[in-house]
Amino acid sequence: MHIFAFVAGIALLYTVLLDAFQTIILPRRASHRFRITSIFYMLTWRPWVAAARLLHAPKKRESAFSFYGPLSLLLLLTVWAIGLVASFGLFYYALGTPFTDPLGVHAFRTAFYVSGTTLFTLGLGDIVPQTGFARELIVVEAGLGLGFLAVVIGYVPVLYGAFSRREVSISLLDARAGSPPTAAELMRRHAFAGGDDALITLFVEWERWSAELLESHISYPLLCYFRSQHDNQSWISALTAMLDATSLSIAMVKTDAARQAQLTFAMSRHAVVDLSQIFLRGGRPPGFGVPVEARLPDDRFEKLREQLVAAGVTVCSDQASLDRLAELRGMYESHVKALSDYLCMPLPPWIAESSLRDNWRTVARLRSETEATPAVPSGLTHDDEHHAF
Repeated sequence: MHIFAFVAGIALLYTVLLDAFQTIILPRRASHRFRITSIFYMLTWRPWVAAARLLHAPKKRESAFSFYGPLSLLLLLTVWAIGLVASFGLFYYALGTPFTDPLGVHAFRTAFYVSGTTLFTLGLGDIVPQTGFARELIVVEAGLGLGFLAVVIGYVPVLYGAFSRREVSISLLDARAGSPPTAAELMRRHAFAGGDDALITLFVEWERWSAELLESHISYPLLCYFRSQHDNQSWISALTAMLDATSLSIAMVKTDAARQAQLTFAMSRHAVVDLSQIFLRGGRPPGFGVPVEARLPDDRFEKLREQLVAAGVTVCSDQASLDRLAELRGMYESHVKALSDYLCMPLPPWIAESSLRDNWRTVARLRSETEATPAVPSGLTHDDEHHAF
């Protein structure tokens, strides 16, 4: 018996099974770093980013980034399968390759061939085990192969279910905060009679969305790499816009939604901080814990304030409100910047670019024209109605 091969097989089998258990089944983040999944993403994401950035066309570059999440899932499953085949192949080789091989190839190749056909339950029957222990080991590997297939079949729908739930709210935010979403647009589009109630409802929904995001993406960090269908949307930009909007509501906007804004801000920040810690690989990522570039310089802040006032939002413009907003921004901006840098998902601005096309603005303009049209008294005939207009 090759003792070294047997020990190596045990270590490899333990590592693969533990990593698959922690990645698929364990409903919490695995703390240690020396895992197959962690090493896999460390070795593949950075080269993928470097290759994608060689594409000059923004749409092609974003499309290349979008391929990584689903493709990495398939590759990770392949890595696990190769690890299982290799571990049992080492077991068979350690036993002296106790098989009858009609081709008479090298014992090492025969051991891995038997392991592969057994794990994937091919059952070719061309190679026959000659010892009782080898037969029992084949049964164990075949059962493990069936279990691995069952876990994979159950794993993929869970991932895509969580992804779908995440994306629904991001799509709904398009009409409420623009695309990409911005705090200025969100507050401006809720500056109407009853807008505070609508804003409270929205903040409640995003408090729950942030909690679900934290739960699903901590359990399955792979979801962080999955990108939205539209180039100007992402879960990072949506979460950042909501943090910006709640910060405005807390620091300087007179609104009944301020209480709910505090709850949503707390939950959203919790999600951002915990998710940013997932990607602390051998130190802190760029932008973590250090001042980020000014997303809201003084001139942009003044423009933001003017837009809110013009929309009918009651804001405080004293220095104390600016200090409160700066303090709130300091609680999350370095974290979202770290996530943005690592995942190559740009952060949204505070104020939407006026040149961007927006379906909501077209619909709002048409509705304004309707409201400006004089109402027709009831009881008029069709001809009377025609003359009234």
